[in-house]
Amino acid sequence: MAKATRTKPTPPSGEVKVIDLSEALAERYLSYALSTIMSRSLPDVRDGLKPVHRRLLYAMRQLHLDPNSGYKKSARVVGDVIGKFHPHGDSSIYDALVRLAQDFAQRYPLIDGQGNFGNIDGDNAAAMRYTEARLTEVAALMLEGIDEDAVDFRPTYDGEGSEPIVLPGAFPNLLGNGSQGIAVGMATSIPPHNIAEICDAALHLIKFPKATAGKLVELMPGPDFPTGGVLVESRAAIAEAYKTGRGSFRLRARWEVEKLKGVWQIVVTEIPYQVQKSRLIERIADLLQQKKLSLLGDIHDESTTDVRLVLEPKSRNVDPAMLMESLFRQTDLEIRFGLNMNLLDAGQTPRVMSLAEVLRAFLDHRRDVLLRRSKYRLGQIEHRLEILDGLIIAYLNLDEVIRIIRREDDPKAKMMKKWDLSEIQADAILNMRLKALRKLEEMEIRKEHAELTGERKILKALLKDEDKQWAHIAGQVGDLKKRFGPKTELGRRRTVLGDAPAEIEIPVEAMVEREPVTIVCSAKGWIRALKGHVAADNEIKFKEGDRPRFHFHAETTDKLVLFGTNGRFYTLGADKLPGGRGHGEPVRLMIELGNEQEIVTLFVHKPGRKLVVASSDGRGFVVKEEDVIAQTRTGKQVLNLGEGGEAAACRPVEDRADHIAVVGENRKLILFKLDELPEMSRGRGVTLQRYKDGGLSDVKTFIRKEGLTWRSGDRVRTETDLRDWIGKRAQAGRLPPQGFPKTNKFE
Repeated sequence: MAKATRTKPTPPSGEVKVIDLSEALAERYLSYALSTIMSRSLPDVRDGLKPVHRRLLYAMRQLHLDPNSGYKKSARVVGDVIGKFHPHGDSSIYDALVRLAQDFAQRYPLIDGQGNFGNIDGDNAAAMRYTEARLTEVAALMLEGIDEDAVDFRPTYDGEGSEPIVLPGAFPNLLGNGSQGIAVGMATSIPPHNIAEICDAALHLIKFPKATAGKLVELMPGPDFPTGGVLVESRAAIAEAYKTGRGSFRLRARWEVEKLKGVWQIVVTEIPYQVQKSRLIERIADLLQQKKLSLLGDIHDESTTDVRLVLEPKSRNVDPAMLMESLFRQTDLEIRFGLNMNLLDAGQTPRVMSLAEVLRAFLDHRRDVLLRRSKYRLGQIEHRLEILDGLIIAYLNLDEVIRIIRREDDPKAKMMKKWDLSEIQADAILNMRLKALRKLEEMEIRKEHAELTGERKILKALLKDEDKQWAHIAGQVGDLKKRFGPKTELGRRRTVLGDAPAEIEIPVEAMVEREPVTIVCSAKGWIRALKGHVAADNEIKFKEGDRPRFHFHAETTDKLVLFGTNGRFYTLGADKLPGGRGHGEPVRLMIELGNEQEIVTLFVHKPGRKLVVASSDGRGFVVKEEDVIAQTRTGKQVLNLGEGGEAAACRPVEDRADHIAVVGENRKLILFKLDELPEMSRGRGVTLQRYKDGGLSDVKTFIRKEGLTWRSGDRVRTETDLRDWIGKRAQAGRLPPQGFPKTNKFE
């Protein structure tokens, strides 16, 4: 076998530069970031468009897809955009086209689509070969004057053509339709607004250039989303957001109560902007299945062309406002739409602008467009008047003109010399048709000359007077308001402006399904929750060698409190416990209870209640139950223990209790007034009972007049004659009455 030979790589030709990798990466990442910011993600403040949208509209204009023309296939439009202006994937361009045509995404659609362009459920549009498109009247306004030198152009990516850097933008598209985008290190989020309100704010800013944000917000009080809804943000928060250019708006679905025979149901007629109806229904259905919406019975979608979501309450006694409040908190029936007016200004610099700055940028752009179009028109008039002046000279000397044309070898030069004509004027005379020599044509030329002379005078006056310029722009804005005013279908406000809602206290059962359960915990610490309220004498199986320790009834909405011999309290949700099948799970898997520690007690949390806690060395105090609730698995240290000590008892303070009973392991019982115990949030407390041998076994609060009770087997015994055991705190006590349990426990 021939031995393979290795060839040396050919060194690259040209100059080789050695640079640090960090510098190379920084340079290339900066280029990428700038490209993303300026050419993809952030809109231009002047026309509110990103390059792909601008190119789409310009390509459609070149295809003559005007509002009054026929439709063309979307694939044709996308192909032209890719071939001439935007060399990217067709799917991204078609997605941009589709969004500009969706009336639920755009407040004032720029493209009139024919075919399936998607829906509010989130369904995708049909393929581009099946849909057709043309420009809307709004898009025509955006392009108005583009052939009159209104804006600058730049070469396309291949240098074969040119494209506008910005559109003339006679329509305030940025605020009208809003915009969203994510660039490198920055983003933009602008909601849609009502055009009539935008015009009012713009007109006020023309009249009062230093208008405050507060005044502008009075005229333009908030977003106007295409899908409607109710804006429930405070006026102060809205004003602050528009003043700084950053903030958020709280938007809720619009709903109403529909009364039926003996019952009622809620009908949602408008959902928040950019919320997909199908996903919203799926979310609510999931919460129903997880039993986290105890006030809601069912949901169905009865939508056709309009949104109609029917919510059935679980009971007719449910408060509709409470039901909707629970849904607002857990679903997208309420959203927060961010405001971040991070835009490219006229100098292509990204920065966050206030509402006043955005409106001012739009108006300044309209003034630039007005000046450029006026100068362009003035140039056309000057050119036409020059020709008309030459034609008038020809009519005044018609016979001589005819003679020169017939007999001279160079009639053009002869006429230019004889009547001091320009080359343009001489060419115009020579290009006249014979029928133009009639008297009527001369009259038309003189009439046109007079009209153009008057128009030239007006344009020159306009270009010299800034006040006239702003008056002209104000007239354009006023005409725009009439065209899309509140009386028109497109101009009426869709989003209701409401006040910030009052806080409604929602009980836990409104958020989680409330069901009866039985909590069972064994002596070895295996815990579970059985469905329903199961009696203690029912056959409940335990692991071999294990036995029941705690057994009580609760609800799935309850919070369980566990007290360990380490003096720490732990909190568990009843709905988080393992089910009744099997033997449950060790409680040590749910909380951080040491292997040498045991459970002292387990009970249902009741807000407002107080507890008595005590250690084995006979010290203790009263603590509010709210102060023992733990937020983590590690629990909360409440009872501090001495060296070698451990927690021995925890009992709730009974209503109206005025005394406390303490029994020790030495079987001594002492009773004293409850107010001798301090109320603390944590610590060691004070001595309850003094011992020579052993320690504290149990405590219990009671009402002196009603006597002290304890359980003996299946019976409950009450002792009312307690004079022999009444004493002071920290005394040793004496042997309990006959019949007291040998376990030295009250229960």
